[in-house]
Amino acid sequence: MRLSFPYMGPTIVYKKLFELLGHDVVLPPRPNKEIIDLGVKYSPEFACFPFKVITGIYLKLMEENVETLVTSGGHGPCRAGYYGEVHKKILKDLGYEVEIIVIDSPHDDYKYFYDVIKKLKGDSSWLKVAQVIKTIYEMTKAMDEIEKKVETLRAYNDNGIINQIWMEAQTDFYQIKSINEIKRIKNKYLNKLLQYKESIPEVDQRYKIGIIGEIYVVLEQSINNQIEEKVNYFGFEVERSQYLADWIRENAFPFTGRDLEEIKVKGEEFIEIEIGGHAQANIGHAIDFKEKGFDGIIHLKPFGCLPELVSQSVMDDLSEKYEIPVLTISIDEQTADANVLTRVEAFLDMIKEKDLREVM
Repeated sequence: MRLSFPYMGPTIVYKKLFELLGHDVVLPPRPNKEIIDLGVKYSPEFACFPFKVITGIYLKLMEENVETLVTSGGHGPCRAGYYGEVHKKILKDLGYEVEIIVIDSPHDDYKYFYDVIKKLKGDSSWLKVAQVIKTIYEMTKAMDEIEKKVETLRAYNDNGIINQIWMEAQTDFYQIKSINEIKRIKNKYLNKLLQYKESIPEVDQRYKIGIIGEIYVVLEQSINNQIEEKVNYFGFEVERSQYLADWIRENAFPFTGRDLEEIKVKGEEFIEIEIGGHAQANIGHAIDFKEKGFDGIIHLKPFGCLPELVSQSVMDDLSEKYEIPVLTISIDEQTADANVLTRVEAFLDMIKEKDLREVM
């Protein structure tokens, strides 16, 4: 089938997955002002910002004669679970007949998950499906490992050089045909990055920022104003609460991700019940970052995201109890790059000044 999907994070992973299963895959457009404006125009006003961005992406994909859109669902009360149905209605009202397949976690409904995979596997055997899923998972883990190195080294080196290595790595990973090539490519780029290791200062001279929030705005650099690069630019290392391999472990593989469950348990101190999205886990990640010695937290909250509004409401208490500064940034179509840069710079300067006062 001719299919596509929302643009989020390392999009080549999704493209590679469906191509290996034999589908005609259309790479979705990277979100930009035109796409965001289009999504805002045709989305309900109360919808959260990721919904509007994805609406714009889908409308651009309709120009490519895409027959099927594949997306993920949501957890608990989060409205992401309704995205598929609402997007289908919007597209139908605009004259587009397209199938939207929502992949929900097998933990929610094993039969539904099985039926979706059966539909997406096409003519592939179940053995091939298992091989493809393992290949994609190993590829994603390798890419995440390289990206984490990038998020450290960019703080002490020219962003352009490190970004170029990261882009080359993604291009090479997209060329793989089997799982055997993944380790070779991973080691190739880890070795390339190794030459910049000497630039990393001593432990007591390093600053680290944890980035938490709703998964779409955390993973997708094109709509979070390249927040990681901005933080790196000021000499701070970055680590996110969400990486794609973690999402796969949590949602696609039964009986895995115990470490992720432990994070949620930490979050129960401030959010006692599951309220949807990653709200509870984000609080847990914030506490975990503090325990790992991080110097601050940046919380990314899409405008209209109900779970992250709850997260924001407890951030002051968390910050005070665990003595870690938190900056919350609301992301929507009005968010200006200069505003984000100014707020991030002020936040990081405050952390350095506090550190200097403590030393004195």
